[in-house]
Amino acid sequence: MIDYSLKALTADELSFKVNHIKATPDTKFEIKPMFTRQIRQANENPKVNIVILECKIESTEEAPKPFDLKARFVGVFEVNNMTTDEDKRIFAINATETMFPYLRAAVTNLTADALINPLTLPVVPGSTLFPEDRGPNQYTLNFGPTNVVN
Repeated sequence: MIDYSLKALTADELSFKVNHIKATPDTKFEIKPMFTRQIRQANENPKVNIVILECKIESTEEAPKPFDLKARFVGVFEVNNMTTDEDKRIFAINATETMFPYLRAAVTNLTADALINPLTLPVVPGSTLFPEDRGPNQYTLNFGPTNVVN
């Protein structure tokens, strides 16, 4: 059974930019945050895993948004007894559940500090945020040598 603990958590990047777009007062914008996650093992100590969790909202020509937002957090975890792919899957889900509340709060605070209606992300289980975590046969997270942090 895997055992993990969060050793450090840092807001690596927090940014908010207003997009000056012309819209009528009754215009509705569809705000769909995009989430990404990367997990890497440290070279010097395979028990140390770095998890990068990011939320982005970006305006495009096809889907204009009133603002761009980026919040990226880096978590450092000490992990013991992670030997199988299923252990890696469980760790990825648990690390996401551990870090997501901080990411969620940052998104709310960034929008509130920008003096717009605060955007509050829903409370979701870590196993539903990323499609690859929703079933044991769909797990595709790569812990290979190309994802190693020096």
